[in-house]
Amino acid sequence: MRKGISVAALVGALALTATACGDNGGASDSSGKKAAEDPQSVSGSITWWDTSNEAEGPAYDTLIEQFEAEYPKIKVNRTSVSFDQAEQKFKTAAQNGKGAPDVIRTDVGWSAGFANLGYLQPLDGTPALDNADDFLEGPLSTAKFNGETVGVPQVTDTLGLLYNKEIFQKAGISKPPATWDELIETAKTIKKKTGVAGIQLNPEGYFSLPFLYGEGADMLDVENKKITVNSPEAVKGMETALKLVQSDVALKPATTDGYVAAQTSFKDGKAAMVINGPWSVSDDYTGKAFSDRANLGIAPIPAGSSGKAGAPIGGHNYSVYRGSKNKDAAYLFVKFMSSAKSQEFTAKEINTLPTRKSAYTDAVTSDPAKKAFQEALAVSRSRPVIPGVGDLFVAYDQHYVKILRGDVSPKEGLDALAKEWNTKLLKDYSIG
Repeated sequence: MRKGISVAALVGALALTATACGDNGGASDSSGKKAAEDPQSVSGSITWWDTSNEAEGPAYDTLIEQFEAEYPKIKVNRTSVSFDQAEQKFKTAAQNGKGAPDVIRTDVGWSAGFANLGYLQPLDGTPALDNADDFLEGPLSTAKFNGETVGVPQVTDTLGLLYNKEIFQKAGISKPPATWDELIETAKTIKKKTGVAGIQLNPEGYFSLPFLYGEGADMLDVENKKITVNSPEAVKGMETALKLVQSDVALKPATTDGYVAAQTSFKDGKAAMVINGPWSVSDDYTGKAFSDRANLGIAPIPAGSSGKAGAPIGGHNYSVYRGSKNKDAAYLFVKFMSSAKSQEFTAKEINTLPTRKSAYTDAVTSDPAKKAFQEALAVSRSRPVIPGVGDLFVAYDQHYVKILRGDVSPKEGLDALAKEWNTKLLKDYSIG
């Protein structure tokens, strides 16, 4: 019995295995030996649940056509599944033992939860995890659970400091700030010399993590099962965020649709800086401030008083359903889709950020935004890899908003958050 899996989850996993075996008249081979030794002999069809947005679909259809040309005996059925519904939909299908896809595009925050329930096939030693040393360490860490690799990194992202070069130039500022203290001083100078607000924060917990990481803090100490989001270092990081909000050089964060508000202010030229990720770049280019794309500056996230800088890793992985009846075909599909060649293609076509080192070719890094976020990845780090990590942010968002509004102090807000996590979600963790 794997440590940490509940009795209910174990029963579900056993039922899942029984269902898969029953449909095949025996246990399916999960070693991938056939795919590794004689890939052209692999046949059959597989279903892939793709949770990307509609605009990205044609690029993936092109890759599927290329895959099917290389493996003519395999048919891939790409099913577009709403990202907002995919997590629960997959859990339901996997628990029932029918209707689940062979391959699913999972958010990095889902992997641990799916694996803990027994729904994902370990991929170590299979063709799916081809040339694992080529993957960036951060993205690969998001695909591991209890010592097993349960996903293959598809795309990655992190947060960086985006800034308006024209406003910086008008304010006489030659380079982006490297620390939060420098950012505050930069914002003051911009406000004084141009009248433009220095920055607007997004009041979502995920976007507060760089402030915590800058003080050497984190949400959890998973190894020792401790809630550390209210540590003295975390409180200090949160005080920095509050200092920005309370200054007269930053726009007040909106407490509803905060992401949209901050993004709109930035691309309209009403805020000189914003903390955001590579997914926002295409939207930035639609704003009047960045009709000249060269005006968009991107820098790594600033460091805190500890001298450290850090930003959370996001992105998606390819995972294989443990109950798949055609794992050999699924392994070959994941290998193809996560190859350096495929990642280079999607990076150029739909502006994704590759997870393989070798996919950062000259054709990819010639795009200044991709090059900048590649550099920003150097200070990125994985969020705690635990089942249900996404649920932690529901409470986190609520308490972070209260802190930024000044309803509670950073210490009071983070203490309350730690207590709520401990009471509702992390009962086997201690606080502090």
